[in-house]
Amino acid sequence: MPNESAKQILIEYSPEIKRNLRALAKKYRHIRSDVQPVLDRLEAGEIIGDQVRGTGYTIFKARVPNSDIRKGKRSGYRLLYYLKTSTKIMLVTIYSKLEQADISAEQIRRILKEFEVQQGI
Repeated sequence: MPNESAKQILIEYSPEIKRNLRALAKKYRHIRSDVQPVLDRLEAGEIIGDQVRGTGYTIFKARVPNSDIRKGKRSGYRLLYYLKTSTKIMLVTIYSKLEQADISAEQIRRILKEFEVQQGI
């Protein structure tokens, strides 16, 4: 019987998150090392954060502390990811809570549609 917890999760990156990571990295030098523990947990199969309702997709929002500002998770980053299948996750977007209060369900749908168009889905 295979060990279910040992399965590896594939993580895809939307064009939106790539753009946002690049832009945020100019201001916050440690963003990649701040996000890495969350990615490690996702790859291990953990579901973290709160589910975002009203999008039509299985989207979760995880809080990530920003070590460059040292104000804790509340003022850190928000990482949104889409649970596509039990073995595939797509990182949708990331933003700094200091710069953006929230993201609408419509914006999330737009990002996902843009990714599907680029992938030919």
